[in-house]
Amino acid sequence: MLASTLVLAGCSSSAASGGNKQSGNTIKLGGNFELSGSAAAYGEAMQNGVKLAVKQINADGGVKVGSKKMKIKLIQKDNKSDNSSAASVATNLATTSKVNAVVGPITSGAGLAALPNYTKAKVPYITPGGTQDSLTVQKNGKVQPYMFRSCFEDSYQGKALAKYVYGNMKLKKVAILGDKSTDYAQGLTKAFKKQFKGQVVSTQYYQSGDKDFNTLLTKLKSKDFDAIFVPGYYSEAGLIVKQARQMGITQPIVGADGFADPKLVKIAGKKNATNIYYTTHFDAKANTNAKATAYMKAYKSQYHQDAGTFDALAYDATYMFKDAIENEKSADSTKIATGLSKLKNFKGVTGTISIDKKHNPQKQVIIAKVVNGEEQSATAVK
Repeated sequence: MLASTLVLAGCSSSAASGGNKQSGNTIKLGGNFELSGSAAAYGEAMQNGVKLAVKQINADGGVKVGSKKMKIKLIQKDNKSDNSSAASVATNLATTSKVNAVVGPITSGAGLAALPNYTKAKVPYITPGGTQDSLTVQKNGKVQPYMFRSCFEDSYQGKALAKYVYGNMKLKKVAILGDKSTDYAQGLTKAFKKQFKGQVVSTQYYQSGDKDFNTLLTKLKSKDFDAIFVPGYYSEAGLIVKQARQMGITQPIVGADGFADPKLVKIAGKKNATNIYYTTHFDAKANTNAKATAYMKAYKSQYHQDAGTFDALAYDATYMFKDAIENEKSADSTKIATGLSKLKNFKGVTGTISIDKKHNPQKQVIIAKVVNGEEQSATAVK
């Protein structure tokens, strides 16, 4: 379904014409959110972060566009964690609602499905969680002019994790148990293997949706390894952690941002969720700047729960649009894309962000450690 018949424009956003012009006294921000289905936990967090940012921006008078300030109007829709639905929502937001910019979808698959429709309409979008490398770059190597991230990409976090395991944890032998059914896991596996200076003693694969990992873990248990790398999402990773610990495997289990959800511990059980390490974009123990502290306080007050990774990334995405609009003095969709491509040293709650030539943010990676179901520490690395 991703083989779209739409031809993606290869020109830069600065040279583009058309798109959705700003009209009236409001800026229309679209929300292509996973509010139901398998990725609802991520989508709801994304929605929370965007809504809080919009509320704060409007309370402060809005976005300065040239000589006047304009309020943001959020137009949101549920893509149901379905790729074809995400594509339809993208079309609806861009052509019917005529939004000036969009946050979401949050997953890579949905983002790839939605991207041709955003591109045709010349409306920029930021994904807070779509980490697949190919999202921002066309097959011919040219950058996607209307695609941006507030999260880092798979290769970025995969390499950072490999460096941390070898350099900081001093672990030389790693077994890999990865999801072979997602581009996310495959990208992480490739990046980790390329960067890791030690030995990968075994690589085993499972399918998304699997429940029983005992056979794979039994094969790994006989190997000589210092850690298990599990590139995948919390739904399967939680079961892998649980079954590994029940089997007597005590070595560290490391993962990427797919682990960054409280459901991981809930699935694994607190006692089993120990000696766990994973990369994340935002963490209360590592993001201690004044902006992050204020955000966590505001989020707690608004939603009566602690702020997390994906709400913080969505919050930053919304403010990235604000900066792009103010820097370009225009809320036209093509001008917003131009502003995003020039974004440098943006001070977000997830860290300082500069957008590179491939429309990816250059920022810190955080490695969190979980012991007995509780986060014990978080370390910022490059």
